[in-house]
Amino acid sequence: MIEALKKIRLLYVVLAVLLLVGLLPLALAGTLLSRRSAEELRAIEGRYQAQLVRDKARQIELYGQRYRDVVVGLSRAFEIAGGDELHADAGYDSRLQKSLQDDPNLLALAICPIKGEVHRAFQVDLIKREEVDQRIADVLARISGRGVIIGRPRVIRSAGEIAVTIAAPVMNGEDIVAAVVAVVSFQEAFKAVQQLRSTKSAQELLDAGLPVLFVVDQNGKAVAHPDPAIASSERSMTELRVVREWLETGAQVQSALAPFTLDRNGKSTPMLGSYATVELDRNTLLGVIAMQDESAALASVGDMRTQTMFVSLIAAALALFIGFFFADKLTRPVRELANGAQRIAAGDFSQRVKVIGRTELAELGSSFNQMTDQIERFVGDLQRSAAENRELFLGTVKALAAAIDGKDPYTRGHSERVSRFSVATAQALGLPLDEIEKIRVSALLHDVGKIGIDDRVLKKPSALDDEEFELMKTHPQKGYKIMSQIPAMKEFLPGMYMHHEMINGQGYPQGLQGEEIPMQARVVSVADTFDAMTTERPYQRAMDLEAALIRLKSFIGTRYDARVVAAFIAACEAGKIRPGVTRVNRKQSEFRALTSVPLSSATDTVIAIS
Repeated sequence: MIEALKKIRLLYVVLAVLLLVGLLPLALAGTLLSRRSAEELRAIEGRYQAQLVRDKARQIELYGQRYRDVVVGLSRAFEIAGGDELHADAGYDSRLQKSLQDDPNLLALAICPIKGEVHRAFQVDLIKREEVDQRIADVLARISGRGVIIGRPRVIRSAGEIAVTIAAPVMNGEDIVAAVVAVVSFQEAFKAVQQLRSTKSAQELLDAGLPVLFVVDQNGKAVAHPDPAIASSERSMTELRVVREWLETGAQVQSALAPFTLDRNGKSTPMLGSYATVELDRNTLLGVIAMQDESAALASVGDMRTQTMFVSLIAAALALFIGFFFADKLTRPVRELANGAQRIAAGDFSQRVKVIGRTELAELGSSFNQMTDQIERFVGDLQRSAAENRELFLGTVKALAAAIDGKDPYTRGHSERVSRFSVATAQALGLPLDEIEKIRVSALLHDVGKIGIDDRVLKKPSALDDEEFELMKTHPQKGYKIMSQIPAMKEFLPGMYMHHEMINGQGYPQGLQGEEIPMQARVVSVADTFDAMTTERPYQRAMDLEAALIRLKSFIGTRYDARVVAAFIAACEAGKIRPGVTRVNRKQSEFRALTSVPLSSATDTVIAIS
């Protein structure tokens, strides 16, 4: 599975290139165009908002100026009519009431002499007398000269309307003898802000991508808003960054654009914001604020991107459909060549590639088939040569082993049998074929070092003394020294050099123990000992199979690996190992000498020097 994932078919590469060439320019152009459009649309929306708040601010200022002029005109009229007699003229009440009837935006109108009774008229269904008196008291407290006083917009509790109180002094020379006070409804001026309140809330306007307009005073409190509940509650709007920026400018900026973010539905939403200042008088300033959901306002750009994506997907589908047909025709010969190369790599030379056409790929296919023919011939020659070399090598090894074994009639055929036993044991262990072959050769050559042992010691018909035994123990080193000079023999050295090592570390020549001993040596060691115990020697009678196996088991954990012994026994039970008894004619005296050696000590000697 992993190997399959590592491979990338040429067909997919060609299709990827087609998609890349076809879609990349389109996607890049669409992205750049939509980005440019978004920037342009954002700039247009910003200019529109800035112009919108300026226009609304100007409308409110004109509205305020209109009623400012009305109040100033009335004060001048009273001055001309004789301001010092205002308190004595009871006819002012009816004239004030008529002025209210002529202008429905005037909610209350009053003449307040410094001395005498206040004359007032008000629309009783919209404002209460207590509210009129409270507003009159608020502005009269601020009159100190000829200037006009305008109070901040406030909600009339009884009617729920926003109204502004305007006051102008009535002068007699340099003295203030009275004041004209008007309570003016600003609902008309704020209609631009509340024009959609009957159909859409502020949230709905934002969702639709439309600007939300509202008005705040110098404290950041709403005095006009699309949601009447917000305006009537005079809620503070300072949580909005655009309102805070207007307040931080000192409410002097005529108009400005202030992008900001707003937490909507748990998400931080980019907003477009603008503000402009309404100056009713020097001390009464209002802010006209506009804000708009940027993503909703730029929804057309999103539509453009969606359309670009849709067109890109259609182009991709067409590119895949058409490209697949042509790419398949283009890559099919390459796949055929690749499959042919894989067959050759696997050693199959029986098939030839079929590439039809007049292109360079057809020529390549023809050349590939010729190359396959040549390789098949060369490989055949190499295989035959390798087989011959192997037979020659094995024949040489067997001849060398037979020559060594032939020095003593009691060991004739020993190396061949040890090799056969070792191979059967290795197969029972489930070792790989190449490892089994190494064991076969190393077992054949395990006693090659005995070629350097003196025949006097090697052919001695009785037990060896200590000096002779130490000399005999040098045959693994001698074999290693001989064979290590041949590079091709390197992989067979462990079995030759270490087949007398013991699991408990008391073997020779290196005293290795446990897993330090190579598997070659562990296998050859068991097979070597078994053959020595089941063939007659000058110092030992041959043991039968059952006794030899019992003896082998007794050395598990000290001399031999338990797994190797178990595999050896399994091979014996499977009939793959049969002991070979070598019998020779000896003088009766020699046979008596042989039988005079105790069996256990003879076996230990065999194990030590076999």
